Amino acid sequence: VAADEGILHASGGGVPPVTKDYCIIYNSNWVSLPKSLDNATFRTLENLTSTVLCSASEVPSVSMKDKAVVVMRGNCTFLEKAKIAQNLGAKMLLVASKSRLSAISDNKTDFEDVTLPIALIRYNDIVDMQLMLGNEVNVTLYSPPLPEFDYSMVVIFLIAVFTVALGGFWSGVAELENLKAIASPGERETRRKKEENVTFTPVTVILFVVICCVMLVLLYFFYKWLVYVIISVFCLASAMSLYNCLAALIGEIPFGQCRITCCNKTIEVRLIFLAAFCIAAAVVWAVFRNEDRWAWILQDILGVAFCLNFIKTLKMPNFKSCVILLGLLLLYDVFFVFITPFITKNGASIMVEVAAGPFGNSEKLPVVIRVPRLEHSASTLCDLPFSLLGFGDIIVPGLLVAYCRRFDVQTRSSSVYYISCTIAYAIGMVLTFVVLALMKMGQPALLYLVPCTLLTSSLVAWRRKEMKKFWKGNSYQVGCVP
Repeated sequence: VAADEGILHASGGGVPPVTKDYCIIYNSNWVSLPKSLDNATFRTLENLTSTVLCSASEVPSVSMKDKAVVVMRGNCTFLEKAKIAQNLGAKMLLVASKSRLSAISDNKTDFEDVTLPIALIRYNDIVDMQLMLGNEVNVTLYSPPLPEFDYSMVVIFLIAVFTVALGGFWSGVAELENLKAIASPGERETRRKKEENVTFTPVTVILFVVICCVMLVLLYFFYKWLVYVIISVFCLASAMSLYNCLAALIGEIPFGQCRITCCNKTIEVRLIFLAAFCIAAAVVWAVFRNEDRWAWILQDILGVAFCLNFIKTLKMPNFKSCVILLGLLLLYDVFFVFITPFITKNGASIMVEVAAGPFGNSEKLPVVIRVPRLEHSASTLCDLPFSLLGFGDIIVPGLLVAYCRRFDVQTRSSSVYYISCTIAYAIGMVLTFVVLALMKMGQPALLYLVPCTLLTSSLVAWRRKEMKKFWKGNSYQVGCVP
C-alpha cells in the first residue's frame, strides 16, 4: 500500500487571488503528480460534500465536466467513486474525510480504465477553503520532493547549545557562591536559606527513570485527560522558572530596590511586578497555545527558562550518578522510540505518538522546543509543521555539563571540563541532525548526545589523571575558595 503526501494548492477568485495550501494523501502507484506548480493544471472545484458518490443514483444535477470534484468518504471504495466521477467528465476526485488521514488502498485490477487523480483530504480543510477563498476556487495537486535539510534545525541547535551552556555556567556560579559561604561563617546561614538545590543520589536517579517510564505509558493510554494535567504543570513550573531566571538578572542591577513590608516580611517592589509578568506570560501561552503563528515563541521562551532552572537546581553529586542517569535514560529513549513499534497495534512508537498527540488529538504536550519548518513541503502540511526537540534532550546532558562546571569550580581547573562537555554536546546535536536527514525519521537524540558527552568527560578526566576525584565528586574534601 502506497501512502504518499502531496499538496493541494487552492486559488480564490479575487484580485489579486488569495492562495492557500492543504495536505492531501494519494497513491503514487495510481497516479504521478507534478513535482512543482509549473507543470500543474488547475481545475475548478465543485463542492459535492453532500454526497458520497457511491452509486449513479446519487449523482447531483450539477455538471462535473473538466472539474475537480470533492465528495465525502463513504462505505464504497475510492475507485468506485472515481469511476463514476470520471464517467461524468470529472478530471480530479477529492475525497473528504472527517477522521484522520490514512493510506489510500484499493484493488485496481478491475478499474484499470480509471486514470483521474484521486486524493484524500481533511473535511475541515474543505470548510476552511470555502471560508478563506470563497465559492469560486481553482485547485491543483502536486508533490514536491522532501528537502534534504530544514534550516529550522539550525535554530533548534542554537537554542539547545545556548541553554545547556548557560545552565551549566549558572550552576557553576551557584557552586562558587556556596564555597565562598563555607569559607565565611557569617554568610553560611544566609546562604543555606537561599539554597534551593536538590541533589540526586543513585537511588533517586533510578526512581526518577521509573517514574518517567510509567508517566509515558499512562500518557499513551490516557492522553486526552493527562495532557491537560501536563499543560497545567508546565504553566506553573515555567512561570516559576522564568521568575528565577529573570530575578537572577535583576539582582545584578543596582537600581529600583525599593521595598515594601507585609506580614513582617520585606520584598522588593520590582520582584512583585516580575512575578506578575511571569504569571501573565504563562497564562497568555495557555490561552493561545494552539495559535501556531506566534505561540511557539512564547512556548520556547518558557521552555528555555524551565530547562535553565532545572539544570541549575538539580545537582548531580558525582560522575557516577551522571553515568547512571544518562545511561538509563538512553535505554528509555531507545526503547520507546525503536522497540515499542513492535508492541503497539498500529506499529507506531509510543514516544513519537505521545509527542505528536496520539490518535489525532489536537492538544500537544508542551515539553518540546519547537520552531516552524522553513522549507516548504507536503510533510510540513501533513505531519508536524514544526521541528521539535524535547526538553529531556536539553536537561539530561545539561545536568552532566553542570556537574562538569561545578567540578571545574571545585578543583580550579580553568573550565576545561565544562568547555569540553559543552562542545561534545554540540557535536552530538550535529550528529543527531545528520542521522535525521539521512534516515528521514524521528531519532532519539540521547542515542547520540549521551555517548558524546560521557565519553568526552571521561577522556578529559583520564588525561588529567583525575578520574577518581571526578567519579566520587563531593565525597572528597576540596579547598575553600577565598
